[in-house]
Amino acid sequence: MALDRMEGLNLKQTVARGELREVEGIPFTEPMCKTWDQVKKFKARPDDLLIATYAKAGTTWTQEIVDMIQQNGDVEKCRRASTYRRHPFLEWFIQESPTDHYSGVELAEAMPSPRTMKTHLPVQLVPPSFWEQNCKVIYMARNAKDNLVSYYHFHRMAKACPEPGTWEEFIEKFMTGKVLWGSWYDHVKGWWKAKDKHRILYLFYEDMKENPKREIQKILKFLEKDMSQELLNKIVHSTSFEIMKENPMANYTTEFRGIMDHSVSPFMRKGAVGDWKNHFTVAQNEKFDEDYKKKMADTSLVFRMEL
Repeated sequence: MALDRMEGLNLKQTVARGELREVEGIPFTEPMCKTWDQVKKFKARPDDLLIATYAKAGTTWTQEIVDMIQQNGDVEKCRRASTYRRHPFLEWFIQESPTDHYSGVELAEAMPSPRTMKTHLPVQLVPPSFWEQNCKVIYMARNAKDNLVSYYHFHRMAKACPEPGTWEEFIEKFMTGKVLWGSWYDHVKGWWKAKDKHRILYLFYEDMKENPKREIQKILKFLEKDMSQELLNKIVHSTSFEIMKENPMANYTTEFRGIMDHSVSPFMRKGAVGDWKNHFTVAQNEKFDEDYKKKMADTSLVFRMEL
């Protein structure tokens, strides 16, 4: 499909919920499995920047911060297009009709350098060219309980994801890694380990919530950029949850209407730390904690479940 067609892609038709299939042991949607070869062979360029996260761990937030830095705080430039066009979602492929589809790879290949892309891939599935080209990667991680809650509500509203089932059922799926993009535990641990051998800036959602200015300064340093305090403050303000929730270029309300039902749950729901307490029962929490201890016993990685 010609790229200009993709530019106008609105995806208003409702997409049917699909089943998950596996690629190298990781659950993907069927369209992603079919186009996996293209993703794997993707040719990164040395000045590419990759934003990596487990799904619903602050991806759009990180993208918006990075874009504001790259555009020197120019809010209008950052609203030039919606997030998924500014930063192609590498492995995502969605077919609306025989002629209309969204392909992260096609969008990225047509982009001039320097490119910024996003992925939810676990580190072992990232196209090898990113490591061969020594690309920079920003990884954002979010505590398991809040990530789980956010992912559950996302499944409820995002029709391209499989049916989440009940809250109880979804907890089980999350704990066993039987969800799109696989195990949260393996994901955060795999990227944590990889930061010792690649150019990866590993950030925490909770730190960003607590002190956005400090964390944005880490990103600036990583991207080798300088910025005045005034501009930095502007970025902190423009990328706050309240502002982004109202930004049609970041909140997914203008496109993907057939895929995301915001009446079920908004794409940007709460953006809070500790919201899991409103969802877990005492019994669910105890079971989760026990399982969490076992799965995280082999890593130095520590998360804060509340602020």
